[in-house]
Amino acid sequence: MDIIQPYLPLIFTVLRVLAVVGLVHAIVTKQQLFWMFLLGFGALLGSIFGMLGALAYTFMVLIPALRGSGRAAGQAVSRGVEALKPLDTRIREAGERLNESDTLAHRADLAALLARAGRNDEAQATLDPLLSGIYADDPVVLLTSAELDLTRGNPAGAEGRLNAVDLRTSAATRTRALTLLAQAQAAQGKSQADVTYTDAMTAATTEEPRARYAAYLVKEGRAAEAQPVLDAIAKTESRATDLYRRQEREWFDLASGLRRELK
Repeated sequence: MDIIQPYLPLIFTVLRVLAVVGLVHAIVTKQQLFWMFLLGFGALLGSIFGMLGALAYTFMVLIPALRGSGRAAGQAVSRGVEALKPLDTRIREAGERLNESDTLAHRADLAALLARAGRNDEAQATLDPLLSGIYADDPVVLLTSAELDLTRGNPAGAEGRLNAVDLRTSAATRTRALTLLAQAQAAQGKSQADVTYTDAMTAATTEEPRARYAAYLVKEGRAAEAQPVLDAIAKTESRATDLYRRQEREWFDLASGLRRELK
């Protein structure tokens, strides 16, 4: 004990840092409340019990998650930490980044945040310079602008932009573009929304197309057709990794709500 006595302050500092990191990770990944309380004691109060819990969480949850999901897990934590900031703060910081470097990514990020805050006119104004420049045909620009059109009640405008997206860019682009296109068509009462949703579900990179298609079918009064789609989503959720369940939580929750509605 005498040997480690000089190192105790450093050990406690390291454990408290682990508690803070673990608490953020637990919140982002929606871990059990037990872990959150345990890590909270370690992070906020510096209790021995809490810090030992931080050590246990690091080896039992955090390290396996990072090892199993690699870069994606790190990005999920990073996004979660960013999401803890107030929206106004994130908008201000995004604006500062854009002022420092006027890039497509910075403009798209700021536009998305402004849209989330309901500031759609500002979001569109942020994107407008890209729509008439060299990035006019870029999928990121077209998809972001189409989402804004849908939010502003302009599905015809969104459909026009989405028809210009090159679906060969990537599987993720194809999935997102077709899902938005189906929404735009459905908002206009077009029958081809059904086929477009089906196309979006083919080789989809997210559960969003299936969840939105099920919601569309329920809204159209086609509950019998929606049920197999919802069952398939439930089956996927039961077999999915923890990381995938966290990534797709919004769509799994939407499907769960629809299943309750149909009971």
